[in-house]
Amino acid sequence: MAKQNPEILVIGAGIIGAAAAHYLARAGARVTVIEGGSAGGIATPASFAWINASWGNPEVYFRLRREAMAEWRRLAAQLPELQPAWSGGLCWDLPAAKLESYAREHGAWGYGISLVDRTEARRMEPNLADPPDIAVHVAEEGSVEPKEAALTLLAAAERAGARIIAGRAVRGLLIRGDRVSGARTDTEEILADETVLAVGAASPGLAATAGVPLPITIPPGLLVHSKPHAPLLNGLVLAPELHMRQTADGRVIAGADFGGADPRGDPDGTACDVFQQIRAMLKGGEGLEIAGYSIGYRPTPADGFPAIGRPKGCTGLYIAVMHSGITLAPAVGRFAAEEMLQGRRDPLLGPYGPARFAA
Repeated sequence: MAKQNPEILVIGAGIIGAAAAHYLARAGARVTVIEGGSAGGIATPASFAWINASWGNPEVYFRLRREAMAEWRRLAAQLPELQPAWSGGLCWDLPAAKLESYAREHGAWGYGISLVDRTEARRMEPNLADPPDIAVHVAEEGSVEPKEAALTLLAAAERAGARIIAGRAVRGLLIRGDRVSGARTDTEEILADETVLAVGAASPGLAATAGVPLPITIPPGLLVHSKPHAPLLNGLVLAPELHMRQTADGRVIAGADFGGADPRGDPDGTACDVFQQIRAMLKGGEGLEIAGYSIGYRPTPADGFPAIGRPKGCTGLYIAVMHSGITLAPAVGRFAAEEMLQGRRDPLLGPYGPARFAA
């Protein structure tokens, strides 16, 4: 039986750690969140922050992502300050035959997806300089301001009693026998009944201090940010050249795909190239001014799917590392809290336990 009101240490204050802290604290756990940098994490602020269950994944993963989209809506009803924008996504970042296959497959799975022609695409996004002949549109997709969302969840966790420690890096996990009993920093040891590892690219190194293998890749992604401008986009635009969205305050954010462009060792040059593409793709884009760019490193487990749950042969540790963290965060936070506090693992997490890397 799970311990009543356990002490839980969450390592990482990005969107995944923040969501886990929120659900755990709300359920009565005594939560401490520790982050080596500033609250909001490292990868989270540099995310494109597209909330979706889009193409290219098996149905079992689609179901997890779809549940996460639903949980975003439930969470936003509880925390209106989150303010996700359900603006819809217009995508033609695939050959026409694959777009048609994508629409058929995901439509059969229950996704609200439709094929649109050039006239309809122009109606949806009148400022596109060259609308596509064929695209897919998903009205239920959206985005969120990533760092602000993480900070909102951390604030909600604090109101529920969580303690947030920023600017203090964890150097290793504390091991007692075959059990993780917390973590150590340069100045102290923090004891916990359970420790959640949600620190993205730094997770494999910390997991290794407990003898747990966690193979991930951390590809870079560069996103360009414009200065605020009058509305040019109504929703997410996922074109072969660029993926773009416009924030509530008017900033256009774009990268060469939803994860961001590869900076190729020349981030300044890459940012200039991306910005010129933004201006060329949008009517009125000549009025945009560049504000800067961000480079994020996307923690992606070796097989491309999330690592969520307890590793094999090591109790007291819960791993939550994934790309698509923005989409998945609310569901992962809820499911992690249920598993740690109630002993119930949601079936949607079935394929994604980190024990699959033990071999």
